[in-house]
Amino acid sequence: MQLYSTNNRDLRVSFKEAVFNSLPVDKGLYMPEAIPQLGAYFIKNLQQYSLQDIAFTVAKALVGDDIPEAELRKIVEDAIDFEAPVRPLDSGLAVLELFHGPSLAFKDFGARFMSRVMAFLSADDDRILDVLVATSGDTGGAVALGFLGVPGTRVTILYPKGKVSPVQELQLTTNGQNIRAIEVDGTFDDCQALVKEAFNDPSLKSTLRLTSANSINIARLIPQTFYYFHAYAQLLTQGIKDVVFSVPSGNFGNIGAGLLAYKMGLPVKRFIAATNVNDTVPRFLDTGCYEPQPSIQTLANAMDVGNPSNWVRIMDLFGHDNQMLKQVVTSYAFTDTDTRLAIQAIFDRYHYVACPHTAIAWLAAEAYCQQFPGEYAAIFLSTAHPCKFPEVFPQEIAARIVVPRQVQLLEGRHKEVVELDVDFKAFKSYLLSNP
Repeated sequence: MQLYSTNNRDLRVSFKEAVFNSLPVDKGLYMPEAIPQLGAYFIKNLQQYSLQDIAFTVAKALVGDDIPEAELRKIVEDAIDFEAPVRPLDSGLAVLELFHGPSLAFKDFGARFMSRVMAFLSADDDRILDVLVATSGDTGGAVALGFLGVPGTRVTILYPKGKVSPVQELQLTTNGQNIRAIEVDGTFDDCQALVKEAFNDPSLKSTLRLTSANSINIARLIPQTFYYFHAYAQLLTQGIKDVVFSVPSGNFGNIGAGLLAYKMGLPVKRFIAATNVNDTVPRFLDTGCYEPQPSIQTLANAMDVGNPSNWVRIMDLFGHDNQMLKQVVTSYAFTDTDTRLAIQAIFDRYHYVACPHTAIAWLAAEAYCQQFPGEYAAIFLSTAHPCKFPEVFPQEIAARIVVPRQVQLLEGRHKEVVELDVDFKAFKSYLLSNP
């Protein structure tokens, strides 16, 4: 598998180099030089395959010969050892639950797959692999558990002070072993900028073996395609072929993976990018003008991204043709007030407890169905377990949340965290002085 930079198609690297370098030297993002097309029989008969079988087939098509089939099968079966069920709520409406992994968020798909890919590709290298990750909430927890105890790795997680939920913070700061947490007095965008600057710093690159676990890394993007294929497979068992996916969107890696699946042959009618008031993409689709803005804190903290990194990948998939993109992608933005009302409406109507991100995806699905009525199934993605956001829910709804045992075990554990300002020199000094 060869990959190119979104800033320069002539800059080509191997899959291994893309995984470990994360970012090209020209500060673009890596993309496969050719999008593989999955066979018509496989697509039409997806319902015959398990999630693990689908994951292996899709991964094999993208990774090619860079990982032997037997090893890739082991990686998939070890990483994707939980389910992603589609739960019908009403005629033509269902929720795709992606929070059944260890960290209770959809990012378990990417983090667990990537950690095992990195472990395999670095098995012959005796240097420590330093994994840097910025998180607005769920990414850090998934990466922490995905890499916890993985030999030869060390993970440094940057998160914005006061902008993650208490459960999310415990998942970031109580692991110990090879997991380190840094609380940055800034926004997620500040954390992400520090990570990107680290990758472009010559002295850090020459001293440390750096890689990223954010969705900028192609090894995070690949496994997120799996659940789109699997969701479609579940719909086929019900005789449903026309589907619209509504995706909570922050850094746009999740919907980017869905669009990659679409380009590989998954016959999706439409993707809806559901955002909070960090509405850079909805404004772009309305006006044609891409204007990033400082991120704004909301109830849906994992979506608090003002300059989504993965948008360049999405534009690349569509050849920077806005009209072609708009034939496939629609976007809506919602406020915190909208989100709270949606949480209550989903509970009243379906007796279902939705986290803030999930509620925004439902709002976008409802908006699309009203704007474009028709015969199709609207699937909105539930990206995190509601127990991560206890302060958001009114008492009646909070009482219905069943807290999983892995969260109960976090309570009372000692937090280990380093506090830093938004200062690259201080971050660099920390990395070099704490090897």
